[in-house]
Amino acid sequence: MTQPSPPKDQLFQTPANGDFRFDDKTAAVFDDMIARSVPWYDEIQRMTGEIAADFARPDTSLFDLGCSTGTSLLALDPIIDPAVRFVGVDSSQEMLDKARQKLAACPSGRAFDLVQADLHQTQVVENASVVVMNLTLQFIRPLYRERVIRNLHQGLNEQGCLILVEKLTLGDSLFNRLFIRYYYHLKKRQGYSESEIAHKREALENVLIPYRPEENLELLNNAGFRHVEEFFRWYNFSGLIAVK
Repeated sequence: MTQPSPPKDQLFQTPANGDFRFDDKTAAVFDDMIARSVPWYDEIQRMTGEIAADFARPDTSLFDLGCSTGTSLLALDPIIDPAVRFVGVDSSQEMLDKARQKLAACPSGRAFDLVQADLHQTQVVENASVVVMNLTLQFIRPLYRERVIRNLHQGLNEQGCLILVEKLTLGDSLFNRLFIRYYYHLKKRQGYSESEIAHKREALENVLIPYRPEENLELLNNAGFRHVEEFFRWYNFSGLIAVK
């Protein structure tokens, strides 16, 4: 049965009233928003599944930190051993409510544990063979990022992996400006107007704080990951795999 198309993201046709929020309005259109705003989104999901399948082990857990509406958990379900426990974590109850609706229709019947938690304050990862953190760390306040990465490293089993996808900023101002411009070109190709792009940028300014590539590498190395490699790159978006 074909799934209905998600509602179209039109949140930023007018200026936002304050900072970007993961509220009920965002949750309602989030699937369309992320598909149109993240380059090669479907391929990132496919690569995430391919990597996760190699590291997931029976009787351990797979955590999706910042699981939003559950899209990644649904994509991972058919390719991960049923004996792996799936845990989705998000700070937004509205996102989790949307995820619960989607996951309830999962044909495999797998049980999904959905946990509302603020990663700034809570250590949730334990007995994990895989942790997925796609486009989530960038929303963690920089002061807390080292602690968050160390906590999830502690909760990973030996030979477990972290899959981390992030938007980047670059130290070289020339490339940073170019890559941002190329990214906005992509958003225009996906149907967003210049005013929508500008309004969303203003809403995200104090909420989404990207790191430079070397800062993310330093975070992972300092936390104790033994192997770190970039598996995806598109201008100012990067995917990293880190193995304990």
